[in-house]
Amino acid sequence: MEFFADLWLGFSVAVTPMNLVYLLVGAVVGMTVGVIPGFGPSAGLAILLPVTFGMDPIGAIMMLAAIYYGAMYGGTITSILLNTPGESATVASTFDGYPLARNGRAGPALVMQAVASCIGGTVGVILLTALAPAFSQVARNFGPPEYFLLAILGMLTLLVMLGTNWKFGVISALIGFALGTVGVDLETGLSRYTFGSAELIGGVHFIPVAIGLFGLGELYYSFWQGQHRRNAEGIIDYHSEARFWPTAQDWISTRFTMLRGSILGFVVGVIPGAGATIASLMAYSFERSVSPNRDNFGKGEMAGLVAPETANNAASSGAMIPLLTLGIPGSASTAVLLAAFLLWGLRPGPLFMSQNPDLAWGLIASMYLGNMALLAINIFAIPVFVRLLRVPYRILAPVVVVICTLGTFSVHSSMVEVYIMFAAGIVGFFMRLYGFSPAALVLALVLGPLAEEALRQTLTISRGSFGIFFHRPGSIWIMIVTVLLLVVLPLFRLVGRGATTRKAGA
Repeated sequence: MEFFADLWLGFSVAVTPMNLVYLLVGAVVGMTVGVIPGFGPSAGLAILLPVTFGMDPIGAIMMLAAIYYGAMYGGTITSILLNTPGESATVASTFDGYPLARNGRAGPALVMQAVASCIGGTVGVILLTALAPAFSQVARNFGPPEYFLLAILGMLTLLVMLGTNWKFGVISALIGFALGTVGVDLETGLSRYTFGSAELIGGVHFIPVAIGLFGLGELYYSFWQGQHRRNAEGIIDYHSEARFWPTAQDWISTRFTMLRGSILGFVVGVIPGAGATIASLMAYSFERSVSPNRDNFGKGEMAGLVAPETANNAASSGAMIPLLTLGIPGSASTAVLLAAFLLWGLRPGPLFMSQNPDLAWGLIASMYLGNMALLAINIFAIPVFVRLLRVPYRILAPVVVVICTLGTFSVHSSMVEVYIMFAAGIVGFFMRLYGFSPAALVLALVLGPLAEEALRQTLTISRGSFGIFFHRPGSIWIMIVTVLLLVVLPLFRLVGRGATTRKAGA
């Protein structure tokens, strides 16, 4: 009963008129921030944090949190319509979201991503509400050995993403790992592959590479196909309700996808440092491995869009657990939120929820309301979004280049990252042309530095002994999960292949 009493307290705080206004403002701003390629929730939160000076702490925290998870909704819009991820957590949504739009299903794709985002966010908040103490205890015991094994587990998803063209996929992953070594060597403090540039001391950032590969790379490929010489095609028939809304088959085929993506995303999100990006990529890979239609992934499979969308929104809820219960930010965005808490003299930690129940439970209750509001806003605004597809390509392409450039530059105000983005665009074009895997490159770039840092820290702690992995319960459990993954994934493939064969023979 105490659980319901706390939640009731949270809703009584969240539904006050001013707090509802702050919540709606945060949701709209978050969507806008997400739509701008490269901007991302962390940059948006950092820029808007000074605006909250003088506001009521509860309303300000609710608004900032709405910006955080609202960006997950907005970031998918450009992923679907322009093949340009609004931020890193929506990269996986380009894999099937953009092909769906090219196949004339932009409307259903946008509706499904809005519903999937709402379900993923809501499931994540429910799990946050119910399981925060248990998950916080698990996360408290995680150290470098666990982080390294989690990174290895994430890299195993490459086995699924590479598909049949595994040689080109491995080469793509190796390029990503190589880019991940640029920067300062954590062990010796020496610069690696920076070529004397102070801008590269911090390494090659994920955002310019992702925007270049998926945004400009697709743009260059469209130029190569002569898309700019054609008139805009009416991809969406606005007078045909059947083509605008998802079909019954879309809902039926993704009902379990939403549940799997939500749970996986939440679990990954609760681990500090993992984040929504890894959650979405892992959810996409896992869904592809268990789907009987895995050959359609990358060509416009609705489950390939729904899986990462539920995962990244559930992960944004999961990342709130270490923030609220341990005072540990699980991502760059929650690090900015932590700064906001400290700004008002609040220190998240084990006693935070008991000492500040109105703020803690008000924030959790507002996340239920915020997800509902974002669902309504997304669906209501879909006709506006899909009309982008009627803009002539010769007009749309320069706008995309400008948005990508401004979005990349706004992250760190670095011209070097803008140059990296354009270089990645050229690389992305040739990868698209010859069948390489931009997705494998991106995943390796994300996980490579994480694995290296964790392994170096682990070996420093153990004085060079790998036995430390067998002496920690968390490490043992992750290794068991990894072995099961290596065993179960081939079984899923065999079952799926058998189902496809039976379907073809029927």
